Amino acid sequence: MVFVRPADLSDEKFLWAMLFEASHARDRGLTSPEQLMDQSNVARYVQGWGVAGDLGMVGGTDGVLLGAAWLRRFAAENAAFGYVDDDTPELAIGVAPESRGTGLGTKLMTALLDAAREQYDAVSLSVRLENPARRLYERLGFVDVPGSGQTNPAGTTSITMLLRFR
Repeated sequence: MVFVRPADLSDEKFLWAMLFEASHARDRGLTSPEQLMDQSNVARYVQGWGVAGDLGMVGGTDGVLLGAAWLRRFAAENAAFGYVDDDTPELAIGVAPESRGTGLGTKLMTALLDAAREQYDAVSLSVRLENPARRLYERLGFVDVPGSGQTNPAGTTSITMLLRFR
């Protein structure tokens, strides 16, 4: 049975594991989530999880966590890959390889966006142009931010997408 619940402080280690999946760390030769902790441009998505404004969902099946979607706000001086402005949090999502294509990512995103809608005017994310998840983001209402293309740490192109609630 698939479950989704709000992320809490005790989920930080799992968020690192999902950041490892979301950041395509293997493409850069990394072999463990712990190696991300030394990469400030990626680590900021999880490091110190649980500060004011952080919001997340974790989920899986049969009591086993298999995916997470979370968001945080970043300031211009510490802008993340999908930064839009200081008031718009950036969303990250990671799903264990064996659970991709099962609908878990959609459930996590839907739950997170429902919760975010109550706190924020919009949510952004950064995604590789060739990532099949772009179709999900578009179905959920995200649109490309014109001129946002940039080379990501893996050497491919990522763009920023934005979902406005108001």
